[in-house]
Amino acid sequence: MKNDINSGNSSQTGQTGHSGHSGYSKPRKIEVRHYDDGVASVLRKRVVYTELRFYQRSDVLYQLTQQFCQRFLPRYGDRTVDQMVQAARSTKQNIVEGSTDGQTSTKTELHLLGVARGSNHELLEDYQDYLKRKGLKEWRGSNPRFEGLHAFCRSHSRYEDYSQMLARMNDEELANMAICLCHQVDSALTKYIEMRDREFTTEGGITERMTAARLEQRATQKEIIERQAHEIEDLRREVARLRQEVARLNEAARNAG
Repeated sequence: MKNDINSGNSSQTGQTGHSGHSGYSKPRKIEVRHYDDGVASVLRKRVVYTELRFYQRSDVLYQLTQQFCQRFLPRYGDRTVDQMVQAARSTKQNIVEGSTDGQTSTKTELHLLGVARGSNHELLEDYQDYLKRKGLKEWRGSNPRFEGLHAFCRSHSRYEDYSQMLARMNDEELANMAICLCHQVDSALTKYIEMRDREFTTEGGITERMTAARLEQRATQKEIIERQAHEIEDLRREVARLRQEVARLNEAARNAG
């Protein structure tokens, strides 16, 4: 399933805005999926996380962070390296695990996506601290390089779009690119988590899905039984008609003899 909700606009401040929804959300009927043989399933539709743009950007961040740490941070004696790489990895991996576990547990999915968002914030802080520590600028709206960077990151989400240029960028450029990607991942994750939360509050979780699937399966079985009963009754009438026809033919044969 492709979710373009996660390609939404981001800002350098990281603010995501409000979705515009308010008031009470009425419960929606749970859409029950079925296997090829017609059996109802309690599982939600599988999310293909590799198609989520915030996952793709988190992968870019992980690769970028590894290169950044190797080039611009000391290899020994600085825990920042491990912390930054682990934060980048945690963001990506928790999106993977949360999206996968979401088939059966919205609670687990929301928890892991929340962990991913927290790790992304931690990584953002590390890059901002690096710029402050080195006396480098964090590019913002007034910086002439900001708009170009922001536009590129907004329209490119896969690592292959970035891989060739990373080696040519200095630490200020890489750090600002990472900061921009962190804001975009945060904006998209925030909206995605809200969407999943609304789905849960209006449709319920695995317990409600199990009930809905079982009720639908029972309804299906009842329909099958009723249809078979009608078919049996039709067959009985046909057998009775054929017996009458056979008796008529036998009677006609005796009279003719």
